[in-house]
Amino acid sequence: MLKRRWVSCLFASVLTFTSVTGVVFENSVQAAATNKDYESHAAKAAIDFGIQKGYLWLSGGKFYPNNQITQGQFVASLVAIRGVKETAAVPQLPAGHWAKYSYERAVKAGILNNVKIDPNKTLTKEEAAMLVFNAWKPLRGEKNPNLSNTGALITWGWMKAAPSGQPKFREDLPVTRGDAAEILRYLWTDKWQLEQGAKYANEFHNSLKIANGKIIGKVPKGDKNFTIIATFVTKQNGREGFVNNQSFSVSLSNVNSLAFFVINSNDSTDASSFRYAKLPSLERTNMNQRFYTPRGEE
Repeated sequence: MLKRRWVSCLFASVLTFTSVTGVVFENSVQAAATNKDYESHAAKAAIDFGIQKGYLWLSGGKFYPNNQITQGQFVASLVAIRGVKETAAVPQLPAGHWAKYSYERAVKAGILNNVKIDPNKTLTKEEAAMLVFNAWKPLRGEKNPNLSNTGALITWGWMKAAPSGQPKFREDLPVTRGDAAEILRYLWTDKWQLEQGAKYANEFHNSLKIANGKIIGKVPKGDKNFTIIATFVTKQNGREGFVNNQSFSVSLSNVNSLAFFVINSNDSTDASSFRYAKLPSLERTNMNQRFYTPRGEE
């Protein structure tokens, strides 16, 4: 996962996987079987996580982790994680098609931009990575244009590199259901942390007041999962910072701007990032870290 670029210097469809056909039955959930076919698989934890959270399903008590994932299966999981509700027409699929509802939501959300609709197509790394970036563009922005979708997703940390001895960003390799489960766990976790970050950012914003030439507020208490920081940039280009559960009262005559961050304590990724650049105005700009930050915007 990418690390914070500049905070450190400021302050210390429902998816059912099937065995052969790739058919998806909406809203069909089966309990985990006693004898799982992935019990000893490297992706076991990610598969269990996906089933628990409701974006992966078993078929007949099995997951088939070594089978190549289909476009329809992967799209349905992305739709479920994003929580897409609205739909758009998908004339390419007939009424009653097993994937139609998932694809209607995916089209509305932009997940299928520049993608040929083919629910039964098995996915390569590049095809799966493109769907990921389409799905996450509203949350994390554009990928690095200098990298393929595969290269960018591997750089971000959400896809494994090719086996040793092969080109690291090899795009044509297949994506198994086990591989997909691990990628999707990263996506679910990122969406969750962004939701938590938004909650803390709003709590912080609502605490801010301007009174008697000072800006007054409190950094949310949060929990052990997140480090929450408010950093003032002074007129002398110095830094004055406050962390979880600390209150502050800072003279406006001595500060230029205020930055607010919610950082995942486990991997240092951004859950929220805002800048107040027009003090004493409390207007804020969303600076959430993106997959790619163009030169000059770091």
